[in-house]
Amino acid sequence: MKESSAGGCGTGGSLADDDPVTSRRAWRSRTLAFALWLCALATPAFGAADPAKVLRITFEVAESGFDPVRVSDNYSATVNEAIFERLLTYDYLARPARLAPMTAEAMPEVADGGRTYTFRLRRGIHFTPDPAFGGHPRELVAQDYVYTFMRFLDPKNRAPYAFLLEGKIEGLDKLAAAAKQSGRFDYDARLADLEAVDRYTLRIRLARPDFNFPYIVAHTSFGAVAREVIEAYSGQTDAHPVGTGAYQLKQWKRASKIVLEANPGYRGFTWDFTGNNGDAWDAALIDAMKGRSMPQIGRVEISIMEEFQSQWLAFRQQQIDLLNLPSTFRTDAFGHDDRLKPEFVDQRVSVYSFIAPEIIYAYFNMLDPLVGGFARDKIALRRAMILGYRLEEDINVIRRRMAVVAEMPVPVGVVGHDPAYRSINQRDPALANRLLDHFGYAKGKDGYRTTPDGKPLVVRYANSGSVVDREHGELWKKSMDAIGINLQVDVAPFGENLKAAKACKLMMWESAWGADYPDGDNFMQLLYGPNTGQSNNGCYQSAAFDAFYEKSRTLPDSPERNRLFLEMSRQMEVDGAWSLHLSRERRWLIRPWVRGFKRHPILHAEWQYMDIER
Repeated sequence: MKESSAGGCGTGGSLADDDPVTSRRAWRSRTLAFALWLCALATPAFGAADPAKVLRITFEVAESGFDPVRVSDNYSATVNEAIFERLLTYDYLARPARLAPMTAEAMPEVADGGRTYTFRLRRGIHFTPDPAFGGHPRELVAQDYVYTFMRFLDPKNRAPYAFLLEGKIEGLDKLAAAAKQSGRFDYDARLADLEAVDRYTLRIRLARPDFNFPYIVAHTSFGAVAREVIEAYSGQTDAHPVGTGAYQLKQWKRASKIVLEANPGYRGFTWDFTGNNGDAWDAALIDAMKGRSMPQIGRVEISIMEEFQSQWLAFRQQQIDLLNLPSTFRTDAFGHDDRLKPEFVDQRVSVYSFIAPEIIYAYFNMLDPLVGGFARDKIALRRAMILGYRLEEDINVIRRRMAVVAEMPVPVGVVGHDPAYRSINQRDPALANRLLDHFGYAKGKDGYRTTPDGKPLVVRYANSGSVVDREHGELWKKSMDAIGINLQVDVAPFGENLKAAKACKLMMWESAWGADYPDGDNFMQLLYGPNTGQSNNGCYQSAAFDAFYEKSRTLPDSPERNRLFLEMSRQMEVDGAWSLHLSRERRWLIRPWVRGFKRHPILHAEWQYMDIER
């Protein structure tokens, strides 16, 4: 059913085209009390958001759904970030990124050397109205976070971010193990190490010290959900998000359009960020925004535009207000001097740029019989391919110089990054050829090499077929031809490739990972053996690496921990686990009526911190 309304009051829920909540039966079932409650919330609680202020943006990839525990794609998570609230979030302007309370009154009380965390919730925070609440206001309480955490280890949810909790809370792990045997997760179980001490106090006791745990609870996927909603819309939770955040889902046309509206019951806040001294961008933001009641923007319209050409045209025609400039159009927006072209200067377009805390890398399936394993000839094959890849062409041609070399798995702007570190796998085709010759990968008459036992050597590189992916496939093919390796590009939808990767069935694939939290642990866990099938898509299982990683998890940010990050970086290089490539430069083009925008390295839904002045 299409978007609907009830007189002067909104529906207060999600409006996916196939959402059962919008059916006539559900509509008629609403109680009088529920309708009155909706009307009471029709006026913003903080008197801020203006429905006439509309922000128009694009996503370059379609969303997958809006149940926080079930999604891992950046685009769905961005919407969830605006709808669901975590215990902690990040200061909007602070760089490097700094945690701040969200639904918690303050930062957690930490005891037992980093094992016990106590959070005290703010009172008076409510979920958006929904029939699942029986017509009564529903306050956010500590038990909602207990339930939210439990959902991650319920095997039925297949939570992609379950690894963030696995092995951390003993009682939760035991519940998960029991559920795998019985087929039912016991959400009514009382856990001594994950408990709502009272209505507003949450206490979590970890199996071992973890000084990164506050980052985990600030992750977008840990936004609080209400048990009543999840159970009322079982099987449809992706289409029915109900949270306590600044926005709520108003309309959803799958893979086409997402519309969010300001939550009329949201508590609001005053824009009062301090920024970094000497930062001109921060100074301008503070001057424009300080003291405003937030949120100001009443409606966010997100159009799915998978083609870069469509995004660029939409910005030029002023159909969208912000654009994360595709590198393909760098020369259309910037001149040879790397300055914004006069036509955009005349339109008062501004530019915000930064190096994203991310890595782009290609990984080998370490369980594959051809390219995997730790035999010397297998390591030599992978190392030769890494040495043969034309990274400079990737950066200068495909990325249009909007990228920098990633020397180590921990990128710039993330705790543990060492600017002095240099990879041992620098491009060297001559050395690559010598390695292959030495380990018995002989060239045949066709110029392609065979395996040491004389069989044809054919490496299969997975690809999703997008414009950029096609370019990378061609670059890999050209790079490998130069060292005599027959590389074949296999094109399949992204979802199919991801499923195959998690089952350790892809031979080789290229991937990107952006920081979920600004600590090197978030990147090193991609190589941790027990995460195979979850975040470790290369299925890398090195006893040496795992030992370094496990030790790093017991330490706070310190020189000793940073040294372990260097050891892990070198270990994965020696093993040839990844062909580590680059971090992208992001350039945001901003229309002059947009106020308060600064791209955050971790957060993605900055809308509640922004304003529109057309």
